[in-house]
Amino acid sequence: MRVLSRFGPPIALMAVIFFLSAQPDLNSGLGVWDTIGRKLIHMASFGLLWFLWQRALRTAAAYPAILITLAYAAFDEYHQTFVEGRHGTPVDVFIDAVGIAVAVALHARLRSRVRE
Repeated sequence: MRVLSRFGPPIALMAVIFFLSAQPDLNSGLGVWDTIGRKLIHMASFGLLWFLWQRALRTAAAYPAILITLAYAAFDEYHQTFVEGRHGTPVDVFIDAVGIAVAVALHARLRSRVRE
């Protein structure tokens, strides 16, 4: 059960991301606000995914979780190329990477405050 409690959350989030990426159209019809909102959700989702992998791997080094999360971001965009009405782009992988970087920075800052 310990393995499931550690690895279940990141795998579950990956499943949710996969499910949403398989939807032909997630456009809300709000124009530019829709685009901005979806990009912010991308960033937050992949930042959270990094955190969940960081927690699951139980390592002080951030890079193993970063590599897993970036690989999944690239896979997610590739997956979208097979979904009608969707397209995968390197720009979205970059946006996901920004979300990961923000999460890593916030995590490092919070950890340094706890040590003080």
